[in-house]
Amino acid sequence: MQASQEPAYVLHRRPYRETSLLVDLFTLNHGKVGVIARGANSVRSAMKAQLQPFQPLLVDWTGRSDLKTLTHVDNRPGVQLGHGKGLYSGFYLNELLQKLLSPFDPAQDLFAAYLDALEALATAGDQVEPVLRRFEMRLAEGLGYGFDWGLAMDSGEPVQPGGRYCYDPQHGILAGSGDHARLTGLPGEALLKLAAGNLEDADARRTAKQVMRALTDFLLQGKPLNSRALFAGGRSTDH
Repeated sequence: MQASQEPAYVLHRRPYRETSLLVDLFTLNHGKVGVIARGANSVRSAMKAQLQPFQPLLVDWTGRSDLKTLTHVDNRPGVQLGHGKGLYSGFYLNELLQKLLSPFDPAQDLFAAYLDALEALATAGDQVEPVLRRFEMRLAEGLGYGFDWGLAMDSGEPVQPGGRYCYDPQHGILAGSGDHARLTGLPGEALLKLAAGNLEDADARRTAKQVMRALTDFLLQGKPLNSRALFAGGRSTDH
């Protein structure tokens, strides 16, 4: 399989042998793709500086195996995440995509969601939480785990403002605890706000964080997220 001028972002890179890099790319038309950038870790290589997280790229690769060979990189204009919460949040998004996406599974809607999130993080300052929750929700949909915040799946009844509900990653919101519920006691009023897309309300954001954390932990199956440690070191509670 070959690709030419494929829009892409670097999710993760690591040294390979003496002078090369192994790079996980998130691409528009091919999803997550692993490539080897030969010679990119040498002092003279311009490619090393190009292969940076959050930098929009146009890439060429070739190869028949799952690990492709990167042959060309062009940089495009992009947003700057700066430092602090915006940068840490970007690393969090990258790690989610790297660890949860299957290779070569096209995800164009999710690619668009990633661009939206980077643009929002660039201007969010410390108010990154709504951006993260919206991306997590779109990631859940892209992975087949989306659900209706305003509907109890076991009863088929709409969520009621005064009710308390449960969450099961494989079924969504539940009126009863069920056999696999990860969360209980979720306030109906907050769920209805989330169903309406309201992430400005503090209770709604708190509930969304609980649910999205439960879902990502379920999907990760025990694999750690190193980016959470960055936030823990900065005493942030956004993840």
